[in-house]
Amino acid sequence: MTGKRILLIIGGGIAAYKSLDLIRRLRERGMHVRCILTKAGHEFVTPLSVGALAGERAFTDLFDPQSEFDVGHIRLARDTDLIIVAPATADLIAKMANGHADDLATTVLLATDKPILVAPAMNPMMWHHAATERNVARIVADGAQLIGPNDGEMAESGEAGTGRMAEPLEIVEAARRILSSAAADKPLAGKRVLITSGPTHEPIDPVRYIANRSSGKQGHAIAAAAAAAGAEVILVSGPVHVPDPARISPIHVTTAKQMLEAVQKALPVDVAIFAAAVADWGIADAQPQKIKKNKSDAPSFTLTENPDILATVAKLKSGRPRLVVGFAAETEHVLEHAKTKLKTKGCDWIVANDVSPQTGIMGGDRNTVHLVTAGGVESWPPQSKDDVARTLMARVAQVLNGSQQ
Repeated sequence: MTGKRILLIIGGGIAAYKSLDLIRRLRERGMHVRCILTKAGHEFVTPLSVGALAGERAFTDLFDPQSEFDVGHIRLARDTDLIIVAPATADLIAKMANGHADDLATTVLLATDKPILVAPAMNPMMWHHAATERNVARIVADGAQLIGPNDGEMAESGEAGTGRMAEPLEIVEAARRILSSAAADKPLAGKRVLITSGPTHEPIDPVRYIANRSSGKQGHAIAAAAAAAGAEVILVSGPVHVPDPARISPIHVTTAKQMLEAVQKALPVDVAIFAAAVADWGIADAQPQKIKKNKSDAPSFTLTENPDILATVAKLKSGRPRLVVGFAAETEHVLEHAKTKLKTKGCDWIVANDVSPQTGIMGGDRNTVHLVTAGGVESWPPQSKDDVARTLMARVAQVLNGSQQ
């Protein structure tokens, strides 16, 4: 758990005093703790005491200019490994269940893609109320995990029953289990993965260009699979009509030269996967105005070779990604061409496929690929492009985590 980042949201209940001890217990185990205090939470513990134990200021206000300038609610939502809500009051759970975002805590909870651990604390009658039961079922269905509440005497009323917030060490253990599970489910956590996707368009004049039939479906699927595996994804995309993968903002480019520039700016990375179908040639004398039809003579153009992005990165003397993967889209002698490309480009793997028109691969949703490495050829069965992406990223994770060469 050392080095893990925890965002603790402290709701407005008497059990908030336990959250002070929870901060200490988390930090004892080497975790970095940031805290958000709800407005009601202020009534039970102070930002000063919370900040002193956490080692940095407590965040309180959605509209605090300093907070938004320094960190911002989106960074609070994303720059963490786990969000713990403790105590989670009936009101806070109701807001979570219904997607409210009227303060910093609920806005962060709505904007996050990280696991959420909820430690309810409330009067037994409130806990067993039908509305609370519905709300708890809703947040669990949405992916939140619960710890507690426990049975015992209520601090504020002397009543006994189910509603006591789980003890700090119980919450710490639940956090450990979630983080361990997340590490297994996110084998690329902490890794930077660069992916290129789609075609490039090389201009002839302002309205015409040289291009190819690449749809970007496979490259975008790889980006989505890498993100699902926990990687930080840099997606450089040529002109495509497929939607951006969830939670990824591609760097959009048009030409091969622009794609190379974007790739170089993205380095260093752990893995570079070049799935884009980059045009081999561009027009040396692209015209600034639309070329008009001339009945006597057809226009002629001089082609110039585009930069080889895959070879440029694969042959870097310093800062080379640990794993460089190229794609070979062929219409004949697929494996022979792929093996040659592996040697000439200097990359580690080539993902080869037959893109002859009868295969329907270019623009389609399925693919049949061969993974070509220095150790040989591994032919994968026909499958969806999403499945190809997931299989590829599983193999990448094995290499980066040392279980396979």
